[in-house]
This record gives sequence, structure tokens and C-alpha cells, in this order.
Amino acid sequence: MADTRFDIVAMGDAIVDVIAACDDDFLEEYGLPRGSMQLLSPEAADALYDAMGQARETSGGSAANSMAGIAAMGGRAAFIGQVAEDQLGMIFEHDLKSLGVYFDTPPLIGGPPTGRCLILVTPDGQRTMNTAPGASHELVAETISETLIRDSAILYLEGYLFGPDKPRAAMKKAVEIAHNAGREVAFTLSESVCITERADRFTRFIESGSVDLLFCNEDEAIMLTGEADLEAAIASLRPMVPTLVITRGEHGALVDSQGERVEVPAAPVDKVVDTTGAGDMFAAGFLAARARGLDAKTCLEKGALAAAEVIQHYGARPEGNLKEKVGL
Repeated sequence: MADTRFDIVAMGDAIVDVIAACDDDFLEEYGLPRGSMQLLSPEAADALYDAMGQARETSGGSAANSMAGIAAMGGRAAFIGQVAEDQLGMIFEHDLKSLGVYFDTPPLIGGPPTGRCLILVTPDGQRTMNTAPGASHELVAETISETLIRDSAILYLEGYLFGPDKPRAAMKKAVEIAHNAGREVAFTLSESVCITERADRFTRFIESGSVDLLFCNEDEAIMLTGEADLEAAIASLRPMVPTLVITRGEHGALVDSQGERVEVPAAPVDKVVDTTGAGDMFAAGFLAARARGLDAKTCLEKGALAAAEVIQHYGARPEGNLKEKVGL
């Protein structure tokens, strides 16, 4: 392991996931594109929450899920994200700390409520995500702990949080601190809905040399670059970032590092129950292995195993012995 206090520190949305099963008719009734992610106002979130069936509430957020996975694999994980001083904020903090993730961002007082993501899961395991970011988008640069970032081998940034001005400024400050300390910076595009409005902003950030390791899936790579297919997208991204990690669902995943490519198949699963958190757990497995200095193929394999575990049950957090299943 790296000679630091933490293997990975992540910055991302501090969100409480509210997960419930539904059928396709429910999605159609409420005008929710199946398998999509959309942002909701607090009022729209209240209305959808009231209409949902029995739900389970757990701390969530993409990067926070990844840190929970890393902790479950025996890694040393920390998280930076903004919650409010309310009940959902207390749930988020308690859950994360109970999983072994270091979290000390002070709660927001007098602002919007803690963010929540209403996740509707159809019988085939597909998830439709509806997010009201709330306090999570109030994260400011002044909140960032320079010591925490310097004490972490890898800084992991979440694309969901890169849009609003305040947290984007905080992320840029964190990148400067990390690179000045000789640390590696990883960035995930998070979701295609983010790219629709932020493609130019993402591209400038990546081209600036801020990102050492970029995570995305096949569709996101194509959407970001505007290319016609995956190979053209990889060729377009290659000059921008030293290491590119692309997930391809049932077709596995690949690493392209300046033209040197490694690919692995998807890990086998008995049944797909809920795809929520698959990308988050893949990143967790990959980063946990990378922090241990393992090679690209092994990092991909660990990511695939972690993703396979989470899609076989409801929710975005591991439930079984992830350390044993992934083998770290």
C-alpha cells in the first residue's frame, strides 16, 4: 500500500438513497424515462416520494458508494461531501462511518436539506434514478481539508458534483493540493446525463492535465467525444489523459494507457437483480487494487468482481464479504 494515511479520498454528492421496486407502468405514469437519471426540485422529489411504494433508505452518492466498497475490501477510504444538519444528514454520516469510511465534513446549517436520490427498480433489475441534490451542491472550497487530501494516495472526483460552481471550485482546489503533494487524481464522468450539459467543461478539465485516470462507460466516452464509435472515442481521449478506464457492461472492461490496451470479460453472475451502483463498485475494486500497486489487468478483474457482487442484490452497497469475493 501507499505510504499515506488513506488509499483513496473521494469528493462527491452526499446523498441518501431511497430505493423501491416498481413496474414499467409506474414509470410511464410519472413520465420517468426507464433507466435514466434526472434531477428533481425538492417539490417534485416530495411528490414522487409520496407515490413510491415501501422503500429502504441508506446513505448513497456515487463516490461515497465507491468508498464504502473500498472500505469493505479492507482499503483505507475517506470521503468529502456536504450534508445538512437534519435527519437524512445524520443517516448519511452514521452509515458511512459505520462502514469504516473516514468522514468529517461539517454539516451545513441554515441551507437546503440533505440530498436524496429516489431509485425505482423494475423487475429486470434496471434502475431509474431521480435526484434532488440539496445540500450536496453547497460544498465550498473553504471546507476542504488540505491535510486529508495530502494524506491520501489517490483523489477520486465524481462528475455528478462537477457541474455547480461551488463544488467545482472545491474540486479544482483539491486537484491542486493533490498534484502538489505528488498524488494521483481520478475522475469519473458518472452518468451520460451529466455530459449533455457539461461536455465542454469536462473536456477542458481533462485536457488541462488535472486528471491522471479517467473512468467512463462506452456510451459516455462516445458522447463526450462526439465520435461515432468506441475506438474513435478512445483515440480522441488518449492524448488528454494518461490512463483511460472504460466499462462495457456485459462485455467487460478495458484500460487504455497511451495506446497500451488491456481487456477483461465481465465477471459471471447468477442473476441481475439491481444494476444500481455497478459502476461505483467497479471503480472501488479498480482503485483499491491500484492503491496496492497491482497491474492494470488485475485492477480490471477486481473491479469486475466488485461490480458483479453489487448487481445481485438491491442497493448500491456491498452486502456479502466483498473482501473475500474480490480477493484483496
